[in-house]
Amino acid sequence: MNTVFALVAAALYAVAAFVLVGKFFHQEGPNKKAGLGIASVGVIAHVCFLIDAIMGAPGQNMSITNVLSLVSWIITASMLVFARTIPNLILLPVVFGFACLSVLASLLIPVSYIMHIELQPGLVIHISLSLLAYCTLVIAFLYALQMSYITYRLKQKGAALLHSSLPPLMLVEGILFKLLVVGTCLLSVSLLSGFVFLDDMFNKTYAHKTVLSIAALVVYLWLLIGQKLRGWRGKQVIALTIVGVVLLSLAYFGSKLVREILL
Repeated sequence: MNTVFALVAAALYAVAAFVLVGKFFHQEGPNKKAGLGIASVGVIAHVCFLIDAIMGAPGQNMSITNVLSLVSWIITASMLVFARTIPNLILLPVVFGFACLSVLASLLIPVSYIMHIELQPGLVIHISLSLLAYCTLVIAFLYALQMSYITYRLKQKGAALLHSSLPPLMLVEGILFKLLVVGTCLLSVSLLSGFVFLDDMFNKTYAHKTVLSIAALVVYLWLLIGQKLRGWRGKQVIALTIVGVVLLSLAYFGSKLVREILL
């Protein structure tokens, strides 16, 4: 049954992405509501798959593929919830495509990393905050890419492709900075919770994660201070957002990739 949930979720995500991409190229194309509705059913199938994949064995299977699939689910669900109020239509096909691939990876790549986080409430808090921080900052990264694309399109006078689907640049920029503020706060609190609840954040298990996460936090703080005091916009903001999310991705998934798949 778990395999069925995974395949259904992947298929629905793929169809939803196709429907929304068709909307971009044809003004009278497929209905936006249809794409969002299909993806919403995919999100339900996805979470049913995740519950069994992570909680099915004694303890919790927090393998790299399961965590990646969980991250994609949080991002996808969040983007769908805010789709009616925040301009993210152009991002949704990318998000749905990533979610589709992550579900298939979790289903088809046989890796396992069993934890017993239910025995450590502090660890539950730290992991939850870390996931929320990472997902928020990944969404900020997506908005930074959207801002970069809108800026590029505005410079291409007379280019009509996708133009009607693009939201105002200032609106996207405002959303980006709000996400960066929230994500940076969550990242700060998640690091603080690690120092409070974990025995040693600089031991062999956590050292690289701690160092890379602190480096990412410094990047995001530098970005926000630069924007506040010097009015940074455009390329500086986009570049630093990318650097920050790369550092966090290495912190969260780097060692897992080496330990669970490459070795």
